[in-house]
Amino acid sequence: MTQSVPSVSVTYAQNGSSTKANALGMRPMQERAYEKRGEQYLLIKSPPASGKSRALMFIALDKLMNQGLKQAIVVVPEKAIGASFHDEPLSQHGFWADWRVEPRWNLCNAPGNDNGGKVKAVGAFLESGDRVLVCTHATFRFAVDAYGIEAFDDRLIAIDEFHHVSANPDNKLGTHLGALIERGKAHIVAMTGSYFRGDAESVLAPIDEAKFESVTYTYYEQLNGYVYLKQLDIGYYFYSGAYVEEILQVLDPNEKTILHIPNVNSRESTKDKMREVEHIIEALGQWQGVDPATGFQLVRRPDGRILRIADLVDDDASKRDRVAAALKDPAQKHHRDHVDIIIALGMAKEGFDWIWCEHALTVGYRASLTEIVQIIGRATRDAPGKTRARFTNLIAEPDAAEAAVTEAVNDTLKAIAASLLMEQVLAPRFEFKAKHPDNGPTPGFDYGEGGYLPDRCNVGVNEQTGTYQIEIKGLAEPKSPEAARICREDLNEVIAAFVQDKPSIERGLFDEDLVPEELTQLRLGRIIKEKYPELDTQNQEAVRQHAIAALNLTQQAKRITNESEQRKTPTPPYFTESAALPWTYGSWTSTSSIASIPSGRPMPFLPRP
Repeated sequence: MTQSVPSVSVTYAQNGSSTKANALGMRPMQERAYEKRGEQYLLIKSPPASGKSRALMFIALDKLMNQGLKQAIVVVPEKAIGASFHDEPLSQHGFWADWRVEPRWNLCNAPGNDNGGKVKAVGAFLESGDRVLVCTHATFRFAVDAYGIEAFDDRLIAIDEFHHVSANPDNKLGTHLGALIERGKAHIVAMTGSYFRGDAESVLAPIDEAKFESVTYTYYEQLNGYVYLKQLDIGYYFYSGAYVEEILQVLDPNEKTILHIPNVNSRESTKDKMREVEHIIEALGQWQGVDPATGFQLVRRPDGRILRIADLVDDDASKRDRVAAALKDPAQKHHRDHVDIIIALGMAKEGFDWIWCEHALTVGYRASLTEIVQIIGRATRDAPGKTRARFTNLIAEPDAAEAAVTEAVNDTLKAIAASLLMEQVLAPRFEFKAKHPDNGPTPGFDYGEGGYLPDRCNVGVNEQTGTYQIEIKGLAEPKSPEAARICREDLNEVIAAFVQDKPSIERGLFDEDLVPEELTQLRLGRIIKEKYPELDTQNQEAVRQHAIAALNLTQQAKRITNESEQRKTPTPPYFTESAALPWTYGSWTSTSSIASIPSGRPMPFLPRP
């Protein structure tokens, strides 16, 4: 029997803004990125399905046509993601050029290994007059080793899924990127939906990060601006016994689902992945054979409906490749009933585009918060008739062995950390200002019925950008441009580092004598000092206070929402200093039960900065 542990549920306004295109065929995120197309180093932080691939096409074409660059090299983490950069007739939607990749230069479609013929192909491309090449991170790493950093002068290097890069010297891609930046003769566009790593390593060295201009488009802007999808639920469940015996407790055959079975080395695995897939198929209904065209398994449900199941776990590469090709078939992209359930192990994660996915179901805790965010992103596409999406993580309960108990407690801590982070990621964007007597209203912000009140701490809302501007008395202000950028752009990255700090979560949950300030001042202060060593003490403290304000705001609003029977409390026009926040986030409401953890002790509410 499964038991629910921490969960998050958010509801959005469906105002349609994030899917509307301008005269050049650009959606809001793409337009925002294109405005920064002249930057030599550009970092695009934007959620799945917001159109990062096409944003890169617009920017790359401008750099090739108008900024004097010779070539563009698009670098993706795995071959399947190369499909995101296939030819696009952009001129049909108003742009002044089309995106074209000669078939021989999309190395994601080429046979052979990354450190062989594909490296020679990169060399041939660099000598050619063609403009665009697509390859994997691995191919690019080997090509830099083979030809040197100088070979990429006056070229655009576009790195997709940028969180694979690390400032750690052992990360080869990160080392090459640092060398490119130090030489200063290439342009770089970096794109990611989660600008933090699961291992809590820095993506970029601070000195390199400061050279990038950031374009941030939030989950809130993306989901609030959808036409169809209104609700996103995130849930964690403990189960006992073998997961294949209880899978139908959470797997609804009527929902379009991506099911990730556990890694064979995890507690949840039966150590026989092929049998696990067979057992899941048997639980779903009566097997009817294999579709000869797609390789999908056909299963008849008790009500007579035929389920089409894509098995990406099969060790037979020819069978698995046929299924993967059928899933990527562009002719089927808008066909809802092409497939019903996808069963995968290491595939169908980042960059996998199936707009109809309603349920991302993962068995076994993933060690990386980045991986969780990416998997959740598989279900957050907007599609006709799709009003609700959800992510579910099944985690095995411990058995009597001490090691298993320890591992299960660790998994619980990780689930709580993921919930805290996702609450922050899915919330509106917070912009904090210190309250001064000479403050006034900011253009574009609505301060409620009474307007801006000079004698109060005001809350302003910009519905277009999904930003909440909040005044707080005594708030430390960033003094340097870099500290201001961090407070404006990177608070979620700071919070990600905090919730991945295991001692912080452990003590917050289980230490009865803990004073919350110890966590938020000492441990978070240390994390910020390590993460941003170039900032002076005053600016580090400003970043700490802004991060705590954001985390505290979400947790207080969640508590009030949970305690309130009325879910649609009107937003008052100001923020009082003494009271807890008496409002919810407009169209965004959290109904998380994160406080109801197994120990029975709620996570301590974080103090005001």
